[in-house]
Amino acid sequence: MDTETTITSRSRIYPLIALRGICVFPGMRLIFDVDRDDAMGALDAAMAADQTLFLVAQRDAAAETVTGADSLFKIGTICRIHQVLRVPDEEGAKVMVEGVSRGYLERLTGTKPYFTAQVELVETEVNPRTAVKAEALIRQCYGLLEKYAQNSGLDLGDVLRDILPSTDAGYVADYVTQNIYMRHEQKQLVLEELRPMRRLALVNRLIRWELDILDVEQSIHEEAAKRMKQVQREMFLREQLRTIQAELGEDEGYGDDTEEYRAAVAKADLPKEVADKLFKEIGRLAKQPFGSAESAVIRSYLDICLEIPWKTETEDDLDTAAVRAALDADHFGLEKIKERVVEYLAVRKLAPEQKGSILCLLGPPGTGKTSIALSIARAMGRKLCRISLGGIHDEAEIRGHRKTYVGAMPGRIMAGIQQAGSRNPVMVLDEIDKLGSDYRGDPSAALLEALDPEQNSQFRDHFLELPFDLSDVFFITTANAADTIPPALLDRMEVVEFAGYTDEEKLAIAKDHLLPKQRKKHGLNGNQLRINDGAMREIIARYTRESGVRKLEQRIAEICRKTAAGIVAGQFKSKYLRAGSLEELLGPAKYKDAKSGGDAEVGLVHGLAWTRVGGEMLDAEVGVMDGSGKLELTGNLGDVMKESARAALTYIRAHAAALGVDPAFYKNKDIHIHFPEGAVPKDGPSAGVTICTGLVSALANVPVRQDVAMTGEITLLGRVLPIGGLREKTMAALRAGIHTVIIPAENEPDLNEIDQTVRAALNFITASRVDTVLDAALCREKTDDQN
Repeated sequence: MDTETTITSRSRIYPLIALRGICVFPGMRLIFDVDRDDAMGALDAAMAADQTLFLVAQRDAAAETVTGADSLFKIGTICRIHQVLRVPDEEGAKVMVEGVSRGYLERLTGTKPYFTAQVELVETEVNPRTAVKAEALIRQCYGLLEKYAQNSGLDLGDVLRDILPSTDAGYVADYVTQNIYMRHEQKQLVLEELRPMRRLALVNRLIRWELDILDVEQSIHEEAAKRMKQVQREMFLREQLRTIQAELGEDEGYGDDTEEYRAAVAKADLPKEVADKLFKEIGRLAKQPFGSAESAVIRSYLDICLEIPWKTETEDDLDTAAVRAALDADHFGLEKIKERVVEYLAVRKLAPEQKGSILCLLGPPGTGKTSIALSIARAMGRKLCRISLGGIHDEAEIRGHRKTYVGAMPGRIMAGIQQAGSRNPVMVLDEIDKLGSDYRGDPSAALLEALDPEQNSQFRDHFLELPFDLSDVFFITTANAADTIPPALLDRMEVVEFAGYTDEEKLAIAKDHLLPKQRKKHGLNGNQLRINDGAMREIIARYTRESGVRKLEQRIAEICRKTAAGIVAGQFKSKYLRAGSLEELLGPAKYKDAKSGGDAEVGLVHGLAWTRVGGEMLDAEVGVMDGSGKLELTGNLGDVMKESARAALTYIRAHAAALGVDPAFYKNKDIHIHFPEGAVPKDGPSAGVTICTGLVSALANVPVRQDVAMTGEITLLGRVLPIGGLREKTMAALRAGIHTVIIPAENEPDLNEIDQTVRAALNFITASRVDTVLDAALCREKTDDQN
């Protein structure tokens, strides 16, 4: 123990408040906020007793709660409460305390509802033999504080006046630490030092540390001011230089880049409005101070404007026969789109002033929408730019940002024109049905002007702020479904629908396009890998089931990879695949062979559904049990399908006798209608006849033919209304091995749009009323014979 002090102690239990980032010193007053529940409890307990409590700092000032004695410092301050201020309608209070003495935290005696602690009171007595040393330390502290006040610019007059007459080194150390800036950890070190002389010496060292920091800060400030003064001087001299040049009649340009920009604009063949705008911007650039942010914005604007092909265009290849041959070489089928391109070229040849066209290629994934658009550009000899619109939510992505924004740039349409380097490219807008909208605007609304031939000759991008003629651009958009495209946007486009491919079409595409492409991609030739028609049909029927050919190409690529691996490993030199030999390369078949017919079943009906990826078979199962007339609908059905089921049930109740159904079934039978694959959401009215047929079959115990599929909306009066997606639905029926398809009578004209292979393979029955559907689908005669 230091010889300058004598320490006496005694213990007592106090209410405890944990402080965050602050310390209280004996003999000093402090105002702080109390907001935690445990702190408020300790405050109330102290006020109810002798108004004394123990304040100690947390080791982690950011911690919201106290986890135990280990999370608190051992040395704190026993304080007396002078004033408590509570604000009405607010939690917490402001508290004024005065430190009485240091205290040592021995242990926590309670934690709920507030903290209490056994505290050892620490008192110090000054040794008279150290008075001279204390006076020296106090004077040293006074001098350091004077210098600290001078360097920091703080008013410490009151502090200096209070410590000069004092002879108590411990009091001076506490007073100075309480009233000048120090880190929380430094103040805690001062509080924990129980020897007054050493405490004041520690404070003097901390003040010297702060003075060193102030000196470094001052040097940094002076260096920054010196550099700023130099920049201002250079700007002033450059302004003087520009004024002198103007007085001498020299060019008002300021810097070499303005001359270069003027030469570039003059050399470029630009429309008059564009050239005038760019010269105006160059004039603004010349007036900008050196290094200004505005000059960088103007330079970026000029660079982009000069890269835009305002008058540069390519010449169309108007040889319709050559273009048709090029399209045939790239794609099998797709007659409608090929004829439409040929028609467009013929019109351009006879009427060169004809503006660009806007086509929307609509169909399931994998049917060649994007690839045919790319082929059109190559066949016509035009430049190509492709823009993917899927997931775009910001309207500025289409029309650009104002050039005053940080990081501004043109929209995707003008960026595509810039990339193509031609004012009349083929612009492919992929996945236009996947556009979104949010608080940043609606991108589809921004496309209305661009895709309108009557308006797009004056299209204005927000960044360019200049009109650009888009009327010569050949726009081709692609989409999987039309229902998510805004009607105003869909009205501006000519829709060309893509049907799914039949198995024979897939076979031709695979032989002529997919297999040669994948063989070349994997380094194989026609002798190293051969696949006969039987094997290719097996891949189509048993390993893929889709409207397009994307999965088919993936399976062919898998065969090519494994063949290449076997050749490199020396297992074989070539591979010839026949039907039945695919399992070693592709594994077990994913789909069973399509089966036609089968035993008729009660309550099981084949329906046909349209999805975004093509047509699908949709089975409906109906179960009837004794009960009280409950109707259960399962299979993740939408509201429209549920309404179709209720409409079918009402029709059956109204015609129960004629249908051979117990008229009281709605009282004594429970009905459960289920559509398998319950994880897949299903909705739409076209399952009406399917549900009605299943109900009649289950209620009358009449089996349903399993080689029949059907589609159509039903009404309460038994009418069968037309549906959409007939082409895709009939292809799904053919893939499933169905022989007969029942369709609404009003859809009979749509049969002309169905692929001839499909139409020849299926027997179509048109129905205007439910009676016709039931007569074709139910096996009534067979049931009578059995009875």
